[in-house]
Amino acid sequence: MKRSLNPKTPRSNPSTTLTSSRRSFGRASQTFDSAGKSSSASDVMIQLHGVVKTFSNAAGEFTVLKGLDLKIKRGEFVSIVGKSGSGKSTLLNMVTGIDHPSDGQVVVNDMDIYMNFTESQRSKWRGRNLGIVFQFFQLLPMLTLLENVMLPMDYVDMYDFNKRPERAMDLLKLVGLEKFANKLPVLVSTGQQQLAAIARAMACDPPLLVADEPTGNLDTRSADTIIQLFETFVSQGKTIVLVTHDPSITSRTHRNIIISDGELIDETISRALPLLRHRHMLEFTKLVEERVYRPHETIIPRDQHVDYFFMIRKGGVEVILQGKKKDHIVSRLSENEFFGEMELLRGGKSIANVRAGNQPVEALALPRADFIRVMNESPITAEALGKIMQKRLEEHQIADYRR
Repeated sequence: MKRSLNPKTPRSNPSTTLTSSRRSFGRASQTFDSAGKSSSASDVMIQLHGVVKTFSNAAGEFTVLKGLDLKIKRGEFVSIVGKSGSGKSTLLNMVTGIDHPSDGQVVVNDMDIYMNFTESQRSKWRGRNLGIVFQFFQLLPMLTLLENVMLPMDYVDMYDFNKRPERAMDLLKLVGLEKFANKLPVLVSTGQQQLAAIARAMACDPPLLVADEPTGNLDTRSADTIIQLFETFVSQGKTIVLVTHDPSITSRTHRNIIISDGELIDETISRALPLLRHRHMLEFTKLVEERVYRPHETIIPRDQHVDYFFMIRKGGVEVILQGKKKDHIVSRLSENEFFGEMELLRGGKSIANVRAGNQPVEALALPRADFIRVMNESPITAEALGKIMQKRLEEHQIADYRR
């Protein structure tokens, strides 16, 4: 999935502001154990292992998260999507330490945030290690924008007392609000309130920024400003995880994680078949078989019945047609692409040999019966696959080879 590789710069130049603040970045981005000692860094910012969240009420127990496993690397810009009630906000609450998992482990910035902390320690850790941006801003109404941005620094006692107003003003300049620094939140627009909330979230220079529908109440122009700002932070090494329903935002993130009924959909499936309904994606996630092929190993032999639909997780494959004098590579497919659909949808034997390329291939294989059943239930996806199939046939002029 291609993403924006050259984030646009916001109205103010962030490099000067954040370069000066990076003198204290090491202090802000360290994690702390119960004794206050810093822990070593890794390339993974967030790890969830078998996370379960169950709520109880008068009607009984309801499980919202059903054993989630997830890794997010440092410097990634990740969107989380799903229908209402799918578990998106609950997942964010696990990551931020706002709520407790019923079971499983949550490691953020190399720290198990539930095993090693009391509530007070976790609150202090949260202030230093992550910034949170809420859909409804959550600015304190009786404080000015400048005072709102200073508040996190006061809470965790970061930066010299006399330097905090200067840093807060630098952050307001970064988001274009320096002229409104002394105004109360009610006196600025909703877009400006959200920008102020982002400045507040960055007050302690955290390595991780978490946002729950940060553009949900904004117009298109304001939303674009917010995402440009996030892209700038990511380009400077921050990790950002946001919940959104807006496809124009998910198209600009590095990864798009889909949660359905409290379970995560395999990302290879969601990228290969983006038009599939979430319930079918989740069904595929549970049905696929993981397979690994050696370099140049045949995956689908020519003139054989095809029993699986394949999606490429890692590596690439070559589609080869047999010529009179030599074989011809007519197509090369890479990660998040698929093959086998032609034979499964149209019937008959394979018209080409499909083999792994020069590197090992990791693929997901879906049995024929499950593929056909879901295609019958999802005509939009079947139509999209049919168009891709026809385009491949026309591009490589192999339609006449059909048996």
